[in-house]
Amino acid sequence: MQRRQVFGYGVLGLPLAFGALPIYLFVPDLYARSGLLGLSVIGIVLLLTRLLDAVADPCFGWLIDRYPRKPMLYATLIPFGLGFIALFSPTLIASTNPAVWLFATLAFCTLGFSGAMIAYQAWGSDLGADSVERLRLTGSREAFILAGVVIAAVIPTFVSGDPIAGMQILPWFLGTFLIIAAVIVQQLPAGQQIMGQESLVSRLKMTWSDTVYRKLLAVFFANGIASAFPATLFVFFVTDVLQTPDKVGMLLGSYFLAAALAVPFWVRLAERIGRPWTWILAMLLAIAAFLGTALLGAGDWSLFLIICLISGVAVGTDLTIPASMVADLGERRDATGTYFGVWNLVAKLNLALAAGIALPTLAMLGYAPGSIDHTNVLIAAYVLLPIGLKGVALALLYRWRNQLTIST
Repeated sequence: MQRRQVFGYGVLGLPLAFGALPIYLFVPDLYARSGLLGLSVIGIVLLLTRLLDAVADPCFGWLIDRYPRKPMLYATLIPFGLGFIALFSPTLIASTNPAVWLFATLAFCTLGFSGAMIAYQAWGSDLGADSVERLRLTGSREAFILAGVVIAAVIPTFVSGDPIAGMQILPWFLGTFLIIAAVIVQQLPAGQQIMGQESLVSRLKMTWSDTVYRKLLAVFFANGIASAFPATLFVFFVTDVLQTPDKVGMLLGSYFLAAALAVPFWVRLAERIGRPWTWILAMLLAIAAFLGTALLGAGDWSLFLIICLISGVAVGTDLTIPASMVADLGERRDATGTYFGVWNLVAKLNLALAAGIALPTLAMLGYAPGSIDHTNVLIAAYVLLPIGLKGVALALLYRWRNQLTIST
Protein backbone atom coordinates (compact mmCIF):
# COMPACT_ATOMS: atom_id res chain seq x y z
CA MET A 1 0.00 0.00 0.00
CA GLN A 2 1.31 3.45 -0.94
CA ARG A 3 2.12 5.94 1.80
CA ARG A 4 -0.13 8.45 0.06
CA GLN A 5 -3.12 6.16 0.61
CA VAL A 6 -2.22 5.53 4.26
CA PHE A 7 -1.91 9.29 4.79
CA GLY A 8 -5.10 10.11 2.87
CA TYR A 9 -7.13 7.57 4.80
CA GLY A 10 -6.00 9.04 8.11
CA VAL A 11 -6.95 12.65 7.27
CA LEU A 12 -10.66 12.22 8.04
CA GLY A 13 -9.76 11.35 11.61
CA LEU A 14 -8.86 14.98 12.27
CA PRO A 15 -12.32 16.58 11.86
CA LEU A 16 -14.04 13.62 13.52
CA ALA A 17 -11.87 13.98 16.61
CA PHE A 18 -12.02 17.77 16.46
CA GLY A 19 -15.78 17.55 16.87
CA ALA A 20 -15.76 14.68 19.36
CA LEU A 21 -13.50 16.24 22.01
CA PRO A 22 -15.75 19.23 22.82
CA ILE A 23 -18.78 16.92 22.93
CA TYR A 24 -17.29 14.64 25.54
CA LEU A 25 -15.04 17.01 27.46
CA PHE A 26 -16.22 20.62 27.19
CA VAL A 27 -20.02 20.24 27.11
CA PRO A 28 -20.44 19.35 30.83
CA ASP A 29 -18.27 22.29 31.87
CA LEU A 30 -19.98 24.68 29.41
CA TYR A 31 -23.53 23.94 30.58
CA ALA A 32 -22.56 23.80 34.29
CA ARG A 33 -20.46 26.96 34.59
CA SER A 34 -22.81 29.02 32.43
CA GLY A 35 -25.56 28.29 34.95
CA LEU A 36 -27.79 26.61 32.38
CA LEU A 37 -28.08 23.29 34.22
CA GLY A 38 -27.07 21.66 37.49
CA LEU A 39 -24.37 19.01 37.62
CA SER A 40 -26.78 16.17 38.42
CA VAL A 41 -29.06 17.05 35.48
CA ILE A 42 -26.08 17.22 33.12
CA GLY A 43 -24.89 13.83 34.33
CA ILE A 44 -28.31 12.26 33.73
CA VAL A 45 -28.62 13.81 30.25
CA LEU A 46 -25.13 12.62 29.33
CA LEU A 47 -25.94 9.13 30.57
CA LEU A 48 -29.18 8.95 28.56
CA THR A 49 -27.70 10.27 25.32
CA ARG A 50 -24.64 8.06 25.58
CA LEU A 51 -26.77 4.99 26.26
CA LEU A 52 -28.90 5.82 23.20
CA ASP A 53 -25.74 6.35 21.19
CA ALA A 54 -24.25 3.09 22.42
CA VAL A 55 -27.34 1.01 21.59
CA ALA A 56 -27.33 2.45 18.06
CA ASP A 57 -23.75 1.36 17.35
CA PRO A 58 -24.45 -2.32 16.57
CA CYS A 59 -27.26 -1.21 14.25
CA PHE A 60 -24.89 1.13 12.44
CA GLY A 61 -22.34 -1.68 12.19
CA TRP A 62 -24.90 -4.03 10.68
CA LEU A 63 -26.01 -1.43 8.11
CA ILE A 64 -22.41 -0.63 7.23
CA ASP A 65 -21.80 -4.34 6.55
CA ARG A 66 -24.85 -4.46 4.24
CA TYR A 67 -24.30 -1.29 2.18
CA PRO A 68 -21.30 0.47 0.56
CA ARG A 69 -19.25 2.08 3.28
CA LYS A 70 -18.08 5.31 1.68
CA PRO A 71 -21.63 6.57 0.86
CA MET A 72 -22.68 5.62 4.40
CA LEU A 73 -19.72 7.58 5.70
CA TYR A 74 -20.71 10.75 3.84
CA ALA A 75 -24.38 10.43 4.86
CA THR A 76 -23.57 10.29 8.57
CA LEU A 77 -21.20 13.25 8.48
CA ILE A 78 -24.16 15.61 7.83
CA PRO A 79 -26.02 15.18 11.17
CA PHE A 80 -22.68 15.16 12.95
CA GLY A 81 -21.80 18.62 11.61
CA LEU A 82 -25.27 20.16 12.02
CA GLY A 83 -25.69 18.79 15.53
CA PHE A 84 -22.32 20.17 16.56
CA ILE A 85 -23.29 23.67 15.42
CA ALA A 86 -26.55 23.54 17.39
CA LEU A 87 -24.87 22.18 20.51
CA PHE A 88 -22.53 25.17 20.77
CA SER A 89 -25.00 27.92 19.82
CA PRO A 90 -25.61 29.99 23.00
CA THR A 91 -28.41 32.08 21.47
CA LEU A 92 -30.42 28.99 20.55
CA ILE A 93 -29.77 27.38 23.93
CA ALA A 94 -31.02 30.43 25.84
CA SER A 95 -34.31 30.47 23.90
CA THR A 96 -35.23 26.86 24.74
CA ASN A 97 -35.35 24.44 27.64
CA PRO A 98 -31.61 23.82 28.21
CA ALA A 99 -32.07 20.19 29.30
CA VAL A 100 -34.20 19.31 26.25
CA TRP A 101 -31.85 21.22 23.95
CA LEU A 102 -28.80 19.47 25.37
CA PHE A 103 -30.39 16.04 24.97
CA ALA A 104 -31.69 16.64 21.42
CA THR A 105 -28.59 18.26 19.95
CA LEU A 106 -26.22 15.90 21.72
CA ALA A 107 -28.15 12.87 20.47
CA PHE A 108 -28.24 14.20 16.88
CA CYS A 109 -24.54 15.00 16.90
CA THR A 110 -23.31 11.84 18.58
CA LEU A 111 -25.43 9.52 16.44
CA GLY A 112 -23.98 11.14 13.32
CA PHE A 113 -20.48 10.85 14.73
CA SER A 114 -20.99 7.19 15.66
CA GLY A 115 -22.22 6.17 12.23
CA ALA A 116 -19.37 8.01 10.56
CA MET A 117 -16.76 6.53 12.87
CA ILE A 118 -17.90 2.93 12.38
CA ALA A 119 -18.03 3.36 8.59
CA TYR A 120 -14.57 4.94 8.71
CA GLN A 121 -13.09 2.13 10.81
CA ALA A 122 -14.65 -0.63 8.69
CA TRP A 123 -13.54 1.03 5.46
CA GLY A 124 -9.96 1.00 6.76
CA SER A 125 -10.21 -2.74 7.21
CA ASP A 126 -11.33 -3.06 3.56
CA LEU A 127 -8.34 -1.04 2.37
CA GLY A 128 -5.76 -3.13 4.26
CA ALA A 129 -4.67 -6.39 2.67
CA ASP A 130 -3.22 -7.93 5.87
CA SER A 131 -2.69 -7.27 9.58
CA VAL A 132 0.44 -5.16 8.97
CA GLU A 133 -1.35 -2.83 6.54
CA ARG A 134 -4.36 -2.57 8.83
CA LEU A 135 -2.08 -1.71 11.75
CA ARG A 136 -0.50 1.09 9.68
CA LEU A 137 -3.88 2.40 8.52
CA THR A 138 -5.10 2.38 12.11
CA GLY A 139 -1.95 4.19 13.18
CA SER A 140 -2.50 6.87 10.53
CA ARG A 141 -6.15 7.29 11.51
CA GLU A 142 -5.38 7.57 15.21
CA ALA A 143 -2.48 9.98 14.64
CA PHE A 144 -4.83 12.35 12.79
CA ILE A 145 -7.51 11.79 15.42
CA LEU A 146 -5.05 12.85 18.09
CA ALA A 147 -4.04 15.87 16.01
CA GLY A 148 -7.71 16.86 15.82
CA VAL A 149 -8.03 16.48 19.57
CA VAL A 150 -4.98 18.69 20.16
CA ILE A 151 -6.33 21.43 17.89
CA ALA A 152 -9.79 21.29 19.52
CA ALA A 153 -8.22 21.45 22.98
CA VAL A 154 -6.12 24.55 22.36
CA ILE A 155 -8.37 26.62 20.06
CA PRO A 156 -10.86 27.83 22.73
CA THR A 157 -8.04 29.15 24.92
CA PHE A 158 -6.03 30.46 21.97
CA VAL A 159 -8.96 32.41 20.53
CA SER A 160 -10.12 33.78 23.87
CA GLY A 161 -8.82 33.90 27.43
CA ASP A 162 -12.22 32.51 28.41
CA PRO A 163 -12.37 28.89 27.11
CA ILE A 164 -16.18 28.91 27.08
CA ALA A 165 -16.30 32.03 24.89
CA GLY A 166 -13.70 30.47 22.61
CA MET A 167 -15.95 27.47 21.99
CA GLN A 168 -18.29 29.55 19.84
CA ILE A 169 -15.79 29.49 16.97
CA LEU A 170 -15.35 25.70 16.98
CA PRO A 171 -18.17 24.99 14.45
CA TRP A 172 -16.41 27.15 11.83
CA PHE A 173 -13.22 25.15 12.15
CA LEU A 174 -15.10 21.85 12.06
CA GLY A 175 -16.87 22.76 8.81
CA THR A 176 -13.58 23.71 7.15
CA PHE A 177 -11.81 20.54 8.24
CA LEU A 178 -14.72 18.33 7.12
CA ILE A 179 -14.77 19.80 3.61
CA ILE A 180 -11.01 19.40 3.14
CA ALA A 181 -11.05 15.83 4.44
CA ALA A 182 -14.04 14.85 2.28
CA VAL A 183 -12.24 16.01 -0.87
CA ILE A 184 -9.15 13.94 0.00
CA VAL A 185 -11.11 10.84 1.01
CA GLN A 186 -13.13 10.91 -2.21
CA GLN A 187 -9.94 10.21 -4.18
CA LEU A 188 -9.23 6.94 -2.35
CA PRO A 189 -10.53 3.52 -3.43
CA ALA A 190 -13.51 1.94 -1.72
CA GLY A 191 -11.57 -1.22 -0.91
CA GLN A 192 -12.86 -4.78 -1.14
CA GLN A 193 -16.06 -5.17 0.84
CA ILE A 194 -18.07 -8.38 1.01
CA MET A 195 -21.59 -7.20 1.85
CA GLY A 196 -23.46 -9.32 4.36
CA GLN A 197 -27.13 -10.19 4.00
CA GLU A 198 -27.75 -11.70 7.44
CA SER A 199 -30.17 -10.18 9.92
CA LEU A 200 -28.95 -7.94 12.72
CA VAL A 201 -29.57 -10.66 15.31
CA SER A 202 -27.63 -13.25 13.28
CA ARG A 203 -24.71 -10.89 12.88
CA LEU A 204 -24.62 -10.09 16.59
CA LYS A 205 -24.77 -13.78 17.52
CA MET A 206 -21.91 -14.54 15.15
CA THR A 207 -19.85 -11.70 16.59
CA TRP A 208 -20.49 -12.73 20.19
CA SER A 209 -19.57 -16.36 19.42
CA ASP A 210 -15.97 -15.24 18.79
CA THR A 211 -14.18 -16.18 22.03
CA VAL A 212 -11.06 -14.16 21.25
CA TYR A 213 -13.18 -11.10 20.53
CA ARG A 214 -15.02 -11.47 23.86
CA LYS A 215 -11.72 -11.58 25.74
CA LEU A 216 -10.48 -8.52 23.87
CA LEU A 217 -13.74 -6.74 24.76
CA ALA A 218 -13.26 -7.55 28.45
CA VAL A 219 -9.79 -6.00 28.46
CA PHE A 220 -11.07 -3.03 26.49
CA PHE A 221 -13.98 -2.46 28.89
CA ALA A 222 -11.82 -2.43 32.02
CA ASN A 223 -9.16 -0.28 30.38
CA GLY A 224 -11.72 2.02 28.78
CA ILE A 225 -13.68 2.83 31.91
CA ALA A 226 -10.35 3.47 33.66
CA SER A 227 -9.74 6.19 31.06
CA ALA A 228 -13.34 7.45 31.00
CA PHE A 229 -13.36 8.71 34.59
CA PRO A 230 -10.37 11.07 34.11
CA ALA A 231 -11.71 12.17 30.71
CA THR A 232 -15.05 13.17 32.27
CA LEU A 233 -13.45 14.94 35.24
CA PHE A 234 -10.34 16.47 33.64
CA VAL A 235 -11.61 20.05 33.43
CA PHE A 236 -12.95 19.92 36.99
CA PHE A 237 -9.62 18.57 38.31
CA VAL A 238 -7.51 21.23 36.61
CA THR A 239 -9.90 24.02 37.59
CA ASP A 240 -10.71 23.13 41.19
CA VAL A 241 -7.79 20.98 42.42
CA LEU A 242 -4.89 22.56 40.56
CA GLN A 243 -6.81 25.88 40.46
CA THR A 244 -5.38 26.78 37.05
CA PRO A 245 -8.35 26.98 34.65
CA ASP A 246 -6.24 28.93 32.17
CA LYS A 247 -4.03 25.83 31.70
CA VAL A 248 -6.81 23.48 30.57
CA GLY A 249 -6.13 23.89 26.85
CA MET A 250 -2.37 23.67 27.18
CA LEU A 251 -2.49 20.55 29.38
CA LEU A 252 -4.99 18.81 27.10
CA GLY A 253 -3.03 19.76 24.02
CA SER A 254 0.21 18.45 25.53
CA TYR A 255 -1.43 15.17 26.50
CA PHE A 256 -2.83 14.43 23.06
CA LEU A 257 0.20 15.79 21.21
CA ALA A 258 2.40 13.35 23.14
CA ALA A 259 -0.02 10.56 22.22
CA ALA A 260 0.07 11.49 18.52
CA LEU A 261 3.86 11.66 18.42
CA ALA A 262 4.14 8.30 20.17
CA VAL A 263 1.87 6.40 17.74
CA PRO A 264 4.62 5.60 15.16
CA PHE A 265 6.83 4.27 17.96
CA TRP A 266 4.09 1.97 19.30
CA VAL A 267 3.25 0.74 15.78
CA ARG A 268 6.88 -0.19 15.11
CA LEU A 269 7.22 -1.81 18.53
CA ALA A 270 4.06 -3.85 17.93
CA GLU A 271 5.49 -5.10 14.64
CA ARG A 272 8.58 -6.31 16.55
CA ILE A 273 7.25 -7.76 19.84
CA GLY A 274 3.55 -8.20 19.10
CA ARG A 275 0.49 -6.14 19.96
CA PRO A 276 -0.41 -7.71 23.35
CA TRP A 277 3.05 -7.12 24.84
CA THR A 278 3.13 -3.59 23.45
CA TRP A 279 -0.21 -2.86 25.10
CA ILE A 280 0.99 -4.37 28.40
CA LEU A 281 4.07 -2.12 28.47
CA ALA A 282 1.92 0.95 27.77
CA MET A 283 -0.49 0.10 30.61
CA LEU A 284 2.42 -0.23 33.05
CA LEU A 285 3.72 3.15 31.92
CA ALA A 286 0.28 4.76 32.36
CA ILE A 287 -0.15 3.41 35.90
CA ALA A 288 3.34 4.51 36.94
CA ALA A 289 2.78 8.02 35.57
CA PHE A 290 -0.66 8.51 37.09
CA LEU A 291 0.26 7.46 40.64
CA GLY A 292 1.74 10.88 41.41
CA THR A 293 -1.44 12.75 40.47
CA ALA A 294 -3.03 12.05 43.87
CA LEU A 295 -0.32 14.15 45.56
CA LEU A 296 -0.90 17.29 43.49
CA GLY A 297 -2.56 20.44 44.79
CA ALA A 298 -3.13 24.09 43.95
CA GLY A 299 -0.56 25.48 41.52
CA ASP A 300 1.07 22.13 40.68
CA TRP A 301 0.22 22.39 36.99
CA SER A 302 3.87 22.04 35.89
CA LEU A 303 4.15 18.65 37.61
CA PHE A 304 0.80 17.67 36.14
CA LEU A 305 2.12 18.64 32.71
CA ILE A 306 4.86 16.01 33.05
CA ILE A 307 2.24 13.44 34.05
CA CYS A 308 0.10 14.45 31.06
CA LEU A 309 3.02 13.99 28.68
CA ILE A 310 3.92 10.52 29.99
CA SER A 311 0.27 9.45 30.14
CA GLY A 312 -0.22 10.76 26.62
CA VAL A 313 2.62 8.63 25.32
CA ALA A 314 1.00 5.58 26.93
CA VAL A 315 -2.51 6.28 25.60
CA GLY A 316 -1.25 6.10 22.02
CA THR A 317 -1.51 2.32 22.30
CA ASP A 318 -5.09 2.41 23.62
CA LEU A 319 -6.17 4.12 20.44
CA THR A 320 -4.08 2.12 17.98
CA ILE A 321 -3.34 -1.43 19.09
CA PRO A 322 -6.78 -2.79 20.12
CA ALA A 323 -8.58 -1.22 17.14
CA SER A 324 -6.19 -2.91 14.70
CA MET A 325 -6.87 -6.23 16.47
CA VAL A 326 -10.63 -5.73 16.02
CA ALA A 327 -10.09 -5.03 12.31
CA ASP A 328 -8.26 -8.35 11.93
CA LEU A 329 -10.93 -10.32 13.80
CA GLY A 330 -13.76 -8.71 11.84
CA GLU A 331 -12.01 -9.30 8.53
CA ARG A 332 -11.83 -13.03 9.26
CA ARG A 333 -15.64 -13.22 9.23
CA ASP A 334 -16.37 -10.42 6.74
CA ALA A 335 -18.18 -8.56 9.53
CA THR A 336 -15.90 -5.64 10.31
CA GLY A 337 -18.76 -3.17 10.61
CA THR A 338 -20.59 -5.28 13.19
CA TYR A 339 -17.38 -5.95 15.11
CA PHE A 340 -16.65 -2.23 15.31
CA GLY A 341 -20.30 -1.49 16.11
CA VAL A 342 -20.20 -3.69 19.22
CA TRP A 343 -16.72 -2.38 20.04
CA ASN A 344 -17.89 1.23 19.93
CA LEU A 345 -20.94 0.31 22.00
CA VAL A 346 -18.61 -0.79 24.80
CA ALA A 347 -16.59 2.41 24.42
CA LYS A 348 -19.77 4.50 24.74
CA LEU A 349 -20.91 2.49 27.76
CA ASN A 350 -17.61 3.34 29.43
CA LEU A 351 -18.22 7.06 28.93
CA ALA A 352 -21.88 6.78 29.91
CA LEU A 353 -21.08 4.95 33.13
CA ALA A 354 -18.31 7.38 34.00
CA ALA A 355 -20.56 10.43 33.50
CA GLY A 356 -23.67 8.85 34.98
CA ILE A 357 -21.88 7.58 38.08
CA ALA A 358 -19.14 10.14 38.73
CA LEU A 359 -21.02 13.44 38.34
CA PRO A 360 -24.14 12.66 40.43
CA THR A 361 -22.00 10.90 43.07
CA LEU A 362 -19.67 13.88 43.38
CA ALA A 363 -22.66 16.19 43.71
CA MET A 364 -24.18 13.95 46.38
CA LEU A 365 -20.90 13.97 48.34
CA GLY A 366 -20.83 17.75 48.37
CA TYR A 367 -18.56 18.66 45.47
CA ALA A 368 -19.68 21.59 43.30
CA PRO A 369 -17.82 23.05 40.28
CA GLY A 370 -15.93 26.19 41.19
CA SER A 371 -15.57 25.24 44.86
CA ILE A 372 -12.38 24.10 46.60
CA ASP A 373 -14.41 22.22 49.23
CA HIS A 374 -14.72 18.43 49.02
CA THR A 375 -12.02 18.17 46.35
CA ASN A 376 -10.77 15.01 48.08
CA VAL A 377 -13.67 13.05 46.58
CA LEU A 378 -12.84 14.55 43.18
CA ILE A 379 -9.22 13.39 43.54
CA ALA A 380 -10.36 9.87 44.47
CA ALA A 381 -12.63 9.64 41.44
CA TYR A 382 -10.04 11.17 39.12
CA VAL A 383 -6.96 9.22 40.27
CA LEU A 384 -7.44 6.23 42.57
CA LEU A 385 -10.43 4.54 40.92
CA PRO A 386 -8.90 4.67 37.40
CA ILE A 387 -5.61 3.17 38.64
CA GLY A 388 -7.48 0.23 40.16
CA LEU A 389 -9.47 -0.37 36.98
CA LYS A 390 -6.34 -0.11 34.84
CA GLY A 391 -4.77 -2.79 37.05
CA VAL A 392 -7.70 -5.11 36.34
CA ALA A 393 -7.29 -4.54 32.58
CA LEU A 394 -3.56 -5.23 32.83
CA ALA A 395 -4.14 -8.51 34.69
CA LEU A 396 -6.66 -9.70 32.09
CA LEU A 397 -4.44 -8.75 29.17
CA TYR A 398 -1.46 -10.55 30.67
CA ARG A 399 -3.55 -13.66 31.32
CA TRP A 400 -4.89 -13.78 27.74
CA ARG A 401 -1.81 -12.43 25.95
CA ASN A 402 -1.29 -15.61 23.90
CA GLN A 403 -4.92 -15.90 22.75
CA LEU A 404 -4.87 -12.21 21.75
CA THR A 405 -1.89 -12.64 19.45
CA ILE A 406 -3.82 -12.19 16.19
CA SER A 407 -2.54 -12.14 12.61
CA THR A 408 -4.10 -12.41 9.14
